[in-house]
Amino acid sequence: MIAKITAKSQVEQLLDQHDTWLFDCDGVLWHGSELLPHALETIELLQKRGKKLIFVTNNSTKSRATYRLKFAKLGFDVSVDDIFCSAYSAAVYLDKVINYPKDKKVLVVGEQGIEDELSALGYSSVMGSDPKFRQDYSEELSATVRRDLEVGCVLAGLDTHINYYKLAYAQAQLEDPETLFLATNIDSTYPSHGRLFPGAGTVIQAVATASRRQPSASLGKPSDTMMDCIKARFEFDPKRAIMVGDRLNTDMAFGRRGGLSTLLVLTGVDTEAAIADSDVKPDFFASKLGDLYELLD
Repeated sequence: MIAKITAKSQVEQLLDQHDTWLFDCDGVLWHGSELLPHALETIELLQKRGKKLIFVTNNSTKSRATYRLKFAKLGFDVSVDDIFCSAYSAAVYLDKVINYPKDKKVLVVGEQGIEDELSALGYSSVMGSDPKFRQDYSEELSATVRRDLEVGCVLAGLDTHINYYKLAYAQAQLEDPETLFLATNIDSTYPSHGRLFPGAGTVIQAVATASRRQPSASLGKPSDTMMDCIKARFEFDPKRAIMVGDRLNTDMAFGRRGGLSTLLVLTGVDTEAAIADSDVKPDFFASKLGDLYELLD
């Protein structure tokens, strides 16, 4: 039975049973640049109780360092080492899991965050945030669309500057079946400013349609690869850990597949009604993360 968190005793039980807390960010801690009610106080409460906090986000537009600045601006005392974003997960996958050669470039369909994380692990990237690819398509530009023999991987994520030129350039690289095609994450939407916006999945499917190929791996939630990387890095007991998120098919699925407890908050994508219609059920749900602080206050 799914328990709604409405009492102080339930919060105390959650605290007693879980040493490690994994958090989604957008829709859980904030909407865009606005803090959600008592989210900051809840995080501070958990820190004071000695809990290990790990912030896991599918947003690939920002690197961990940039996310750290956002946390600080909103008042959170969070280390870069406590942040695990899909851009970083993708870079770790290339470097540690498949040993992608450093002399091969990565063509990025995405933003600066992916480029930064790749660079930190010694990889060179092309396209991404390069202004020359943010042009209106023309017959003159079509002559520049060709396969780059130094590119061995196309890594796609959320790209807020996606255009026809970028799609054509990515398609050209993927004509070679030996070129890897990876996705940071496949979310169809993400919450911001009280509504849903197109997510990375919309960009990735455009590339997939053009190339007639699907990514061989997605490195964000609910990917088992991302969970394996997090477990290897932080070495926590899944039975004493809980995943907190706002989305059933990513956050809750991610936690369940990893053997963690799950807590859904209703401040982002999914509603209480959605729980009944979903194959993925959380162990607990709450109106908002701040309920934990408010019920103990």
